[in-house]
Amino acid sequence: MFEEVTQNPILEVKNLSVHFYSKNREVKAVEDVSFVLEKGKVLGVAGESGSGKSTLAKAIFRILPPNGRILKGEIIYKGNNILTYDNKRLQKEIRWKSIAYVPQVSMNSLDPVFKVKDQMLETIFAHEDVSKAEALERIQNAITSVGLPSDIIDRFPHELSGGQKQRVMIAMSMLLNPELLIADEPTTALDVIVQAQILDTIKNIQREKNLSMMFITHDLALLAEISNMMAIMYAGRIVEFGKAEDIYYNPLHPYTQLLLKAIPSIKDRKKKLVSIPGDVPDLSNPPPGCPFNPRCPLAGDICRRETPELTRINGSHYVACFMVGKNA
Repeated sequence: MFEEVTQNPILEVKNLSVHFYSKNREVKAVEDVSFVLEKGKVLGVAGESGSGKSTLAKAIFRILPPNGRILKGEIIYKGNNILTYDNKRLQKEIRWKSIAYVPQVSMNSLDPVFKVKDQMLETIFAHEDVSKAEALERIQNAITSVGLPSDIIDRFPHELSGGQKQRVMIAMSMLLNPELLIADEPTTALDVIVQAQILDTIKNIQREKNLSMMFITHDLALLAEISNMMAIMYAGRIVEFGKAEDIYYNPLHPYTQLLLKAIPSIKDRKKKLVSIPGDVPDLSNPPPGCPFNPRCPLAGDICRRETPELTRINGSHYVACFMVGKNA
C-alpha cells in the first residue's frame, strides 16, 4: 500500500489502533490507521476535534497517558519498528534526537519556575555529552532561528507572550537536529497575526533543514498551503489520503467535501457556507458500518452495514467510501 506515494519513506504507520480504558468504557481513539511520510516532505493531518489526530501524534512519539494502549500495528521510522523499543532506547535514540514533538497548546509545557535557558540546557544534556559553552551556543542559534532575541533565554516563561513561548518550544524541538517534527496544532490559542508568524517560522525551518513534518490542524486551507500530502481523519480513522492539492481541489470523501464547504472564501463572497449535521460519534460506542454514515447525506444501506477500507482511487489518492464519485 502507498507504493505510488513515496520511494523514500522516513515514517510508515501500518494498521495502528489505539484505545483508552476507564472503569466502564473502551474508547477506540485510533482505529486501523495506515499512512506514509516521505523524507523531506510535509504530511498534513486534518479533522474535527475528537477525530484522533492528537492521539495519533502521541502514539507515534510514544507518550500516551497510562490508560492508553496501542492494540496493534507498526510505527516504522527509517526502517525500524519503534513499537519494539523499550522506553530507555526510545529516549536515547528517538525522542527529540530523531523525532521531535510540539504538543497542542505547547506554550503551557514550559516549566514556570525555571528560566528558558535552563530548560533548554536540560534537553541537550539529557541526550548528549557536550560542554555548557557548546550547548549555550546551540541554544542561541536555535532561539535566533525562530526570530527571537538571544537574551530571551534568561527570562522565565511568565515573562513571555504566548507567541514567544510557542517560538521557544519550536526552538527547543530543533535543539538535537531531529529529522522528523510532529507539530500538533502549533498555532492554536494565538491571535491571527501571531499564527501567521509562527506558521512562517515553521515553514522556513522545514525548508532550511529539509525537515520531514507531520502537521496537525483542523484548518484544511492552511494544510493546502503548507503540506505535500494530506490525511483526513474522522472518528479515529483516515478516510481520505493523497496529495494536498488533489484533496483540497478535488475531495472525494463526503466528509472532506463538507469540511471544505464550511470554509469561508475571500474570493467568492457569495459562497454559501455549509455546516455538517449531527455530532462526532461516541468512540466508545461507534455506529455500525462507516462511522460517518449517521451524518452523511449520501449514506446507503451498505454504509450502515460495512466499514469501507482505504482504497486507491487514482494515482496517489486513497478514499474509504462506498459512494466515491458522488458529491455531498
